[in-house]
Amino acid sequence: MNSSDLPDLKLLQLFDILYDTRSVTRVAEQLGQSQPTISIWLGRLREYLQDPLFIRTPGGMAPTPQADALIGPCREILESLRRFVAWEIAFDPATAKRRFRICMTDASHITLLPRLLAHVRAQAPGVRLEAATIDGNTERALESGEADLAIGYVPWLSGGIYQQQLYEQDWVCLTNRRHPRGGARFGVKQYRAEGHIAIAAGTGAQLLEQALARERIEREVVLELPGFLGLGAVIQTTDLVATLPRHIGETLAQANGLHVHNCPIPVERFAVRQHWHARYHHEAGNRWLRGVIALLFGG
Repeated sequence: MNSSDLPDLKLLQLFDILYDTRSVTRVAEQLGQSQPTISIWLGRLREYLQDPLFIRTPGGMAPTPQADALIGPCREILESLRRFVAWEIAFDPATAKRRFRICMTDASHITLLPRLLAHVRAQAPGVRLEAATIDGNTERALESGEADLAIGYVPWLSGGIYQQQLYEQDWVCLTNRRHPRGGARFGVKQYRAEGHIAIAAGTGAQLLEQALARERIEREVVLELPGFLGLGAVIQTTDLVATLPRHIGETLAQANGLHVHNCPIPVERFAVRQHWHARYHHEAGNRWLRGVIALLFGG
């Protein structure tokens, strides 16, 4: 393949925006082009990739499986180009114009992100932060530069990934302050007797499940939640118990007036770390962001 066989940058931008918006009209607005022009460009991209890519449905332009498979590589190319034109040997936070993508759990959205955002806005007003999920794609995203950092308990990350410990987590239980055991001793017997909220999110959730199995405790789960959104309000208005890492537990307790108990069963502690790929170990912007996070949350 020679250079003339490569797609135009504008076609990749169209693909990226259309995948998110599902609307040719929105793509035209964002790229400053007419709808007929965007339709012509889409036709070229379909011909180039030999796939319809997007099918018109009542809910908008739905991506085909081929589009789903190609959106990741497309975005890697666009992000690499952004880094190419924005590359700087030194990084001056006061003047830098850059986006940083950080993979984190939804607990970190509550515990870490507000403080990090406040610091970055004060020190680097031209920097934009983007929070992404931690999943099976995280390692590849760090390697490609699609993501800059991952923060959390991510023991499966392997070769080429640097890490720095920020803090350790043990486990707590949250209850309503008006709960019958709000201020009383909360032991294993009480734990077994209560109704519980199970939270599927959080990279440490498996440690809790292992501890429950080890202690032969089968909780009466009344409510299952995919994450921590709304958890504080639910506990505040019920007699249910939630078991979760201390940092998110104490944050929710303070925000919702809840009672914090030490977890009565032994659950393995874990360390929250920041992770980055060796390719970006010396990159000035990545080093700056790692330093900010270590300053705010280290120790």
